[in-house]
Amino acid sequence: MTTAAVVLAAGGGSRFGGDGHKLLASFRGRPLVAWVLEAASVLDELIVVTGAVELDLPPEAREVRNERWADGQATSLAAGLDAATGHDAVVVGLGDQPLIPAEAWRRVAAATRTPIAVATYGGARRNPVRLAAEVWSLVPRQGDEGARSLLRKRPDLVTEVACPGDPADVDTQEDLTTWS
Repeated sequence: MTTAAVVLAAGGGSRFGGDGHKLLASFRGRPLVAWVLEAASVLDELIVVTGAVELDLPPEAREVRNERWADGQATSLAAGLDAATGHDAVVVGLGDQPLIPAEAWRRVAAATRTPIAVATYGGARRNPVRLAAEVWSLVPRQGDEGARSLLRKRPDLVTEVACPGDPADVDTQEDLTTWS
């Protein structure tokens, strides 16, 4: 059984402001996205969905360009799922959550009791999320919600997994300063 990490890193980062894209901003001495890519790389394959900005990816990463990134996050998730054909599951995370450690990715990947597993931090659901191949056809392919609507509609398919780390996402310059 193989599980791919799918990092969604295609968005425009419009709320960030300032010069440059947020995923390229320096966070603790490295580009923000580098922290996520390192943590996610512990799974069988690292798939990175890009779009709005060119990223310097590690050699083990497989880049999947989403030309429709401006149409919403669901299009990026769909691109990642399409690229993961042949894997039994994916664990999906966001490129702007640098404080989620590799252990969270591992725990969510290992939670195979149900087709969907979602990380929790202090009881709150956040990324990453494991999606077994059997539910990929249920995931929205349009809009800006990704798999959240599926988690709401089908709670019977979901297992919560307590994880270490902090799921804070960096959306603004203020967020970058707060979490750095």
